Amino acid sequence: MAAFAEETEAKNQLGHISEGDASIEERERQNRELKEGLHPLKHKFVFWYTRRTPGTRTQTQTSYEDNIKKIIDFSTVEAFWVCYCHLAHPSSLPSPTDLHLFKDGIRPLWEDNANRSGGKWIIRFKKPISGRFWEDLVLALVGNQLDYGENICGAVLSVRFNEDILSVWNRNSSDHQAVMGLRDSIKRHLQLPNSYIMEYKPHNASLRDHSSYRNTWLRG
Repeated sequence: MAAFAEETEAKNQLGHISEGDASIEERERQNRELKEGLHPLKHKFVFWYTRRTPGTRTQTQTSYEDNIKKIIDFSTVEAFWVCYCHLAHPSSLPSPTDLHLFKDGIRPLWEDNANRSGGKWIIRFKKPISGRFWEDLVLALVGNQLDYGENICGAVLSVRFNEDILSVWNRNSSDHQAVMGLRDSIKRHLQLPNSYIMEYKPHNASLRDHSSYRNTWLRG
């Protein structure tokens, strides 16, 4: 925890949180937390939880929204570790389940204004190892360590019967440089073996075929 806090504080002091890329509300929140002796994150985040109905492939937008439950929000290193240490490990979650980590103000829905023009990178894992990669991804996202961070909306862990799936959502699927740069950054931070294939799918394609992970458009 100390090392994570020191790294976050160092980034802040180097201007990682600047006048140009943080809203007035965010800066006020960060200044308030610094005065309280805490270590503010660049963004406030929310954990969400979805328990899907087994055997149901398609859901209406209304029914899906009704199933999304907010767990907790946090905006400091200290608050993150308090809530993260109490979350269930991926191996103990029932199938099918989705655990979402998104920036505050962005709902984990394809139709959300921040998501509707974007898409997601998808990585499939065998169950025994998915928990470690999910934790590494969460730390990278919360610590603002991924390239093109302003283009990132959030991440999802999807627990399924035969596999677990990690996905990272971004704002703009048509920005090829940002999409491919995010892919490379994910690979570096997760230290993915060369045998792992990443797939990309725009959200508008998911809206058309009513599927999160089938019929992906790009592999790399």
